[in-house]
Amino acid sequence: MRRPLAILAGVLLTGALTLPASAADGDEDFTIKDPRITESSGLAASRQHPGIYWTHNDQDTGAFLYAVDSRTGETVATITMTGVGTPRDVEAISMGPDNQLYVGDIGDNDGVQWPYVWVYRLPEPKTLKDQTIRATQYVVKYSDGTRDAESLVVHPKTGRVYIIDKQEDGGHLYEGPAELSASGTNVFKPTVPVDMWATDAAFSPDGRTLAVRGYFGGVAYDWNGGRLKRLERISVPLGQGESASYSTDGTKLMLGSEGAGSSVVANDAPGDTGSDSSSGGGSSASSDDSGDSGRTGDLKVGAIAVVVACVVVFGLRRLLRRG
Repeated sequence: MRRPLAILAGVLLTGALTLPASAADGDEDFTIKDPRITESSGLAASRQHPGIYWTHNDQDTGAFLYAVDSRTGETVATITMTGVGTPRDVEAISMGPDNQLYVGDIGDNDGVQWPYVWVYRLPEPKTLKDQTIRATQYVVKYSDGTRDAESLVVHPKTGRVYIIDKQEDGGHLYEGPAELSASGTNVFKPTVPVDMWATDAAFSPDGRTLAVRGYFGGVAYDWNGGRLKRLERISVPLGQGESASYSTDGTKLMLGSEGAGSSVVANDAPGDTGSDSSSGGGSSASSDDSGDSGRTGDLKVGAIAVVVACVVVFGLRRLLRRG
């Protein structure tokens, strides 16, 4: 029986080693397959559910959020938000501290200049299933008048909310109060220029880098305590690019577009990848397939495969002895 057992162990080991190391990491290209999602205007990586990205339409038949599995492109949960008004133009979604989702109803579809806009906050569900979740609604005004905006980001460490207005010749970063109030108006004030016609933005997981994208390109900034320092240009896919999110591990910048069956492209993250284990600095911590990062991932997968194969072999031997 030793030879069959050895062959079986070899088959199991080979199969385990051929599994992609990032299969569940959510850092690869994928296509959104849900026919209901025709105007994906925001993207946020889940921290509780590896490989899951939250998105939404800019206009929908209700206050819906969709959890898309990047491994399959399928929607695995639909959230209906309650406690909010009828959404106008939902343009952004961001994951804040403590697994809180922030949704920006901040656009101006049809050129309407709203006297105020809304931000919604709700806890990311621990279980992925269709469900209704009550959200907190915040009223937002800008200190310098009405603005069109499509970019909302939440700093992953402080929880402070920021909005970037959308202007062809570049806009500004607007800073919200240290804590949003659900009982009054939250005034957002411009702080620094952003030289981008911004359609979305995302913080790296450690909050050190802010990536801002537009239709034709993007810019990565060193956050620098909110005093932005330009790092580098970002290449974006062609098309009506409306969304951006870092992968959970910070190694990729995920860039999405509108349209039915729209794609999300994984690009190497600019600047510091923002992983907690990074040593800082301005260079990217991501590496190509031949780098140390890739070898480390392969070693982890190999080690797991060996353990699985050994457990199966020893388990079969005990069963055969009992027989």
